[in-house]
Amino acid sequence: MEFTKRQREIIAIVKREQPISGANIAAHLNLTRPTLRNDLSILTMTGMLDAKPKVGYFYAGQHVTNLSFEVLYAAPVATIMLAPVLIKPTTTVQDAITSLFMNDVGSLYVADEQQQLLGVISRKDLLRSTVSGGDLQQNYASLIMTRMPNVVTTTPNVRILDAGYLLKEHQVDSLPVLAADTQKVVGKITKTRLMAYFVEQGLAIEQERI
Repeated sequence: MEFTKRQREIIAIVKREQPISGANIAAHLNLTRPTLRNDLSILTMTGMLDAKPKVGYFYAGQHVTNLSFEVLYAAPVATIMLAPVLIKPTTTVQDAITSLFMNDVGSLYVADEQQQLLGVISRKDLLRSTVSGGDLQQNYASLIMTRMPNVVTTTPNVRILDAGYLLKEHQVDSLPVLAADTQKVVGKITKTRLMAYFVEQGLAIEQERI
């Protein structure tokens, strides 16, 4: 990682005067402590600096391997994907609503007997069906789902970075994970799972420093 001129100056100050507080670093640069907050966060998270409460910053001088691109972004979706909640195309809208809330998920995947993906039903789809006044006991999932091939999907070997891009680009909350050579649903990846993954990685790094 290439650091900015100011970040290199911070490293030099810490190496020369460690341990040193954030306020004193800011004073050396004629800046305010809040102005340096982002720079100090980057330097500590990359392992160049270490910090101890009520003591100050120390020079660590090395990158933390757990923050490497390969670990955070290049790992395959298969390593963090969740189990999907599948329903049949003949499931009633009422039962689909029950399944959604019982499983506490944002989307349901409609699949056939071989778990081949047929479509996706979101919370919005179910809400729209409910407020439209239709018979929830008579209408089927197949009537309100977004059908293939209009569903954005991914595969287990796709990078976490690429799956995150798809979620952002298409503004969806989850992606069905399909087996590479079929349409069989083998998992799902969600925005919430991605966030949890990054938090887990950060906490693991923090634990290593204790």
